[in-house]
Amino acid sequence: MATTLRVIVDQMVTPLPNGISRYAEEMTRALIQTAPNGCAVEGVVSALPPEKVAAVEASLPGLERLHRTTLARRELAAAWQLGIVPSFGSGMIHSPSLLAPLHRHEREFDATQIVVTIHDTLVWTHPKSFTPTNVAWHKAMLKRARKHADAIVVPTHAVAEQLTEIADFGDRVRVIPGAVASGLAVPIDADWRANRLNLPSEYILTVGSLDPRRGITSLIHGLGGVGAPDLPVLVLGPDTWGELSLAVVADEAGLAEDHVRALGYLSDEDLAVVLDRASVFVYPSLQEGFGLPLIEAFSFGTPVVHSDDPALMEVAGGAGIAVERGKKGYGERLADAVSSVLSDSERAGRMSIVGQDRARAFSWRDSAERVWALHADL
Repeated sequence: MATTLRVIVDQMVTPLPNGISRYAEEMTRALIQTAPNGCAVEGVVSALPPEKVAAVEASLPGLERLHRTTLARRELAAAWQLGIVPSFGSGMIHSPSLLAPLHRHEREFDATQIVVTIHDTLVWTHPKSFTPTNVAWHKAMLKRARKHADAIVVPTHAVAEQLTEIADFGDRVRVIPGAVASGLAVPIDADWRANRLNLPSEYILTVGSLDPRRGITSLIHGLGGVGAPDLPVLVLGPDTWGELSLAVVADEAGLAEDHVRALGYLSDEDLAVVLDRASVFVYPSLQEGFGLPLIEAFSFGTPVVHSDDPALMEVAGGAGIAVERGKKGYGERLADAVSSVLSDSERAGRMSIVGQDRARAFSWRDSAERVWALHADL
């Protein structure tokens, strides 16, 4: 009889792709590819419409079967938050997020084990970045995880450390990182895409919204300073955040409106072209749980400047230039670091090689094998 690992893949279906939806898809795909002999992977989703169920199945070749629960996502999340869990049978359950049927179970008697993933501690440290409903749900699910999860997967030692200040998980925490998406590669029609996206020949690339935690406002203000690099700034993310817009922030910084431009959310093919052609990639975020965009930029050999957030320092492993956070002068320090890359082609060349080397340290296959090993240990 095959041993079955059931993965909660509902997070793959979101209105806009995000870090967790990408993680859920890549991790599940890698778990299918690395399944040990006699092991199978099944998926669990909420009551999605047939076309979305078909899309999930199409992107996970080799999935044994896909269980569709009777509740829609919102109701399912609410039910699991309250501990209302219909019979899942016994066996191994793995969730790439906190959305999981966490309930009391006897691991020794019915071989049931539940592993959840906590990507960051942002709802505790930066609650204003989220809706009150989202914050309340995460806090409630963390309490359930503390009681009922057999193990907690986190992407970095930094998150493991931060978690100790929120809840005591004892020795249940395991650090298993993510990696670059399998489909992120420069396509053959790169020139056509660059043209369509109106990419300048040289540009500074950054990622995030105007949420203060992301540090984009500091970066733009720094680049508006005297002697700062005079390259266009492209932002992977939305044009507005609440009342704020990029045009207003650029204007306040003394930059021309067309000097700073939002690219919104891009397909993997477009994203690869934009990362590959950037003169420098800047990740000014004040706190992250992992920092996938760093490794994505590294994988294309693009020089990287990032904040000294512990998770980003851990992921970068010294391959980028780290800039000290802090209210006073942060933007200027970011601009200086960008300048030091753009004005020294030898340095940029060295950073390109070291970055590509660093990106190779992360692979979905390796991470999936570690998840299988974790379930075997339990």
